[in-house]
Amino acid sequence: MSHARSTSFRRRLFTACVAAAVALPLGVATAASASTGAASPAASASVTTGATPAAASAATAAMTQVAAQPAASVTAATLISQGRPATASSVETSAFPASAAVDGSGTTRWASVEGVDPQWIQIDLGAGASVSRVLLNWEAAYASKYRVQISADGASWTTLKDETAGNGGTDDITGLNGTGRYLRIHGTARGTSYGYSLYEVQVYGTAGTGTPGGGTIVDVSTAAQLTSALAAATPGQTIRLAPGTYQGSFVATTPGTASAPITLTGPRTAVITNDGPSGTLNGCPHPGDGWDSGYGLWLYGASYWNVSGLTVADAKKGIVLDTATHVTIDGVLVRDIDDEGVHFRKSSADGVIKNSQIMRTGLAQPGYGEGLYLGSANSNFTCYADSSGRDRSDRVQVLDNAFGPGIAAEHIDVKEGTEGGVVRGNTFDGTGLSGQNSADSWIDVKGNGYLFEDNTGTFSSPGVFANGYETHNPLTGWGCGNIWRGNDSDLGGVGRYAVFVSSTSKCSANPNKVYASNTVTGATSGLTNVAVTP
Repeated sequence: MSHARSTSFRRRLFTACVAAAVALPLGVATAASASTGAASPAASASVTTGATPAAASAATAAMTQVAAQPAASVTAATLISQGRPATASSVETSAFPASAAVDGSGTTRWASVEGVDPQWIQIDLGAGASVSRVLLNWEAAYASKYRVQISADGASWTTLKDETAGNGGTDDITGLNGTGRYLRIHGTARGTSYGYSLYEVQVYGTAGTGTPGGGTIVDVSTAAQLTSALAAATPGQTIRLAPGTYQGSFVATTPGTASAPITLTGPRTAVITNDGPSGTLNGCPHPGDGWDSGYGLWLYGASYWNVSGLTVADAKKGIVLDTATHVTIDGVLVRDIDDEGVHFRKSSADGVIKNSQIMRTGLAQPGYGEGLYLGSANSNFTCYADSSGRDRSDRVQVLDNAFGPGIAAEHIDVKEGTEGGVVRGNTFDGTGLSGQNSADSWIDVKGNGYLFEDNTGTFSSPGVFANGYETHNPLTGWGCGNIWRGNDSDLGGVGRYAVFVSSTSKCSANPNKVYASNTVTGATSGLTNVAVTP
């Protein structure tokens, strides 16, 4: 849950100075950098700490004054962080992903979990980037102590600035002299009881020579450019979307590699849409033949891709993966979808979806409007099974996402034939479950060996709600060996059980287990209908 700091408070303190910083021309520093010839990078760095609550107007004035400096007094430098891949030690909820701190917006932000030190946010600047300046725009949850660090490999770090008296607002750190691929803000002490939160991390200097694997950055701002970039993608490349709406049929078929994945990234304001389907499909779904699937983004055989930050909306299906392994979806928003939001299909194994939000699905077919679909129903194995005879979209990790409201079918449908996934740290808002096609629970589990841990689910009307989690056994030996641990379920006074196991006899050799660490409120029957494991 997001902490309860008031929006008006945050705006009063920080929005004006953030907006001023973001509005400046990209690629131009707003103040002369200090000399880089000092004895050490840390010693040569200077920092202008920003507004405390009592000095918010002064910070705003300072930002305005910097923006107004004549061009002759400004040392040229390039903003090299915007739109770059970003990761973090944690996120408070999926509404505050790491990508929000590099999206160029003064209203979105990254926020860590609350009350835990240390925390960090890290930006991939490309190999061999040089850094001369870092601008930090803090939300109310600021760091009183933090380090600005750089690394060539993400393992060994050099400290460029060690701040021990941070007071929030805007920190403009100049005179830095560091080279590496990764830039990290490593918070060691919080200035409040909350976590760490940054509207923007702006890094200035010289861009790296490429992305992992020696790839390039391809900036796109139109649908035609995006179509071309996807078709021409090569391992290690980053395709970076500018804010705007991209309408069309967007398909990627080129795989990356483990050492050089392909990245598709953009801010939440980069919105991919598709008003299809159109044309005639011959056989099982595949690109080409003049058929537009209607999918927002289709990764077909495109393994080792990273998709981050952007929005997929107003499409028949949101993001579909077919035979696309090792794909990471991070910090995306999927909304207003006719059928399911995200589908790992046709043995798209070893993927990750994290820090993302899926809402308002099943607008055309409520009974088929799952938020996340893992695998395929056995009735569709003809199209989607591999040589094993099943759709092995196995070992998918579902981490720290927000599902709902407005998901018309199950939030997650775990299909028979899949196994070994992890569903952890997610929130489920069951408002809007349709009840059609048995869509009356947060999760249906027909796969084997899944771990459901530390998730939080709620339900309130309108909607149809039977149980929080349900197991089913459509194929012999499937729907078994799953574990529930540390989940909190509020059934709204409507649902029967937090975890309903439909059969124990069908899983006698590999039973499902519900641990005592799970909690339930608002249940008409209780935690579960099977014996609780201590």
